[in-house]
Amino acid sequence: MKQNIFLSILLAFTIFACSQNKQEAIKEKPPQGPNFIIILADDLGYGDIGCFGATDIKTPNIDRMAAEGVKFTAHYTASPVCSPSRAGLLTGRNPHRMGIEGVFFPNSFTGMPTEENTLAELLKENEYATGVVGKWHLGHHHQYLPLQNGFDEYYGIPYSNDMASVVYMKGNEVDSFKVDQRYTTRTYTEKAVDFIQRHKEEPFFLYLAHNMPHVPIYASEKFLGTSERGLYGDVIQEIDWSVGEVLNTLEKENLLENTIVVFSSDNGPWLVMEDHGGSAGILREGKQYTFEGGMRVPTVAMWKGKFPPQEYAETSLQMDWVPTFTHLAGVKLDPSKAYDGLNLTDALMNQQPITERDYLYFHYNHDDLRAMRSGKWKLKLPFEGFDGAVWMSAVPAHDTLLFNLEEDPGETTNLAKENPGLVRELSTKMTTLRNEMGAFLPAIPTRSGADNSHYEYLRSKREKQ
Repeated sequence: MKQNIFLSILLAFTIFACSQNKQEAIKEKPPQGPNFIIILADDLGYGDIGCFGATDIKTPNIDRMAAEGVKFTAHYTASPVCSPSRAGLLTGRNPHRMGIEGVFFPNSFTGMPTEENTLAELLKENEYATGVVGKWHLGHHHQYLPLQNGFDEYYGIPYSNDMASVVYMKGNEVDSFKVDQRYTTRTYTEKAVDFIQRHKEEPFFLYLAHNMPHVPIYASEKFLGTSERGLYGDVIQEIDWSVGEVLNTLEKENLLENTIVVFSSDNGPWLVMEDHGGSAGILREGKQYTFEGGMRVPTVAMWKGKFPPQEYAETSLQMDWVPTFTHLAGVKLDPSKAYDGLNLTDALMNQQPITERDYLYFHYNHDDLRAMRSGKWKLKLPFEGFDGAVWMSAVPAHDTLLFNLEEDPGETTNLAKENPGLVRELSTKMTTLRNEMGAFLPAIPTRSGADNSHYEYLRSKREKQ
């Protein structure tokens, strides 16, 4: 009898202890934030979206996001080229800090440093499901791929679609060596919708990175001939359809009010590709340059019921999404690590814009600071000019440039001579801000040289015969 009483008391105590531990665990667990989706186009121009001025390309779904959410009119990428801009987006840090200055290639033995914390790794701290669909372009060797950097799932092409790397990867392995790029946008959309449906019962982060409209451009039969700007416009209209499929899925699954959706581009349009390269609209130049057309990208964000419809005209950055999303997810950033983005939560939810803000424009050469925006002013340092090439537009040499971007977003009128004191003030400020960032890591090599002396030997030998 005493033994039975003892066992009953022990059992009751055990149940009580387990219940207490469970309650404490639930109590200690931080509240989960909203879902996050970033949809990134490749080389999309400021003049390629309806809500940003395009009249010959129809983008009703992206326009809907702008009408029901936030339209960013001064949103900047971290670099005018691909890999650095994507590194900045996913880490919230200037890519020069980590030595990423140019783009990685299929023959690169390098990638984004693994010690960097991606947004996916940070959100995993609060049990988010994380996935990438589409272009990665941050290294393809095992340690640099998404699954080793915080993502649970990956499906897509690891590099730009004009590189010798056009395969579909699933996780860490090649899923298919045969890729019909006419259907890449559709394939990515199907994978994205599937990810949302499979993870609808838990918080998730989806990074949908389209390869289009980077050249060569392709659209499926359904969209060919549907725009007034030829094949390029058809490609953009298919991307807009993809955005619509994501929004429709969220609505169908009753997730739209608990999901932040961002649409943007990695950098400006590749203008040297002419009618296959997009338009910078009212902005000057495009990809590969630190004029506005290269680094100011069309961006909209929607969180139904949380982001009041608004036009955000203050400076904002791709690097802002890491501190913003982690804040909303209840994840704390490492205070010892330097972040270049800011938390936009109050600005977007309570319409309290961050007005006192400066931004440094870096080119993709080592520590190559080219310009600074401070409020409405942009100071641009002298440039020796470039005669142009098949891969890069020609830009004439220029002296120091000063623009009032609020009145002159197209950078047409140089005000430097009329404002020498302001030029000196901004020059000093630019130097100070750069020094405060500290030393950058050495540039990561993206290509190794090849010894082709054997060909020269044969050529020389044959010429002597």
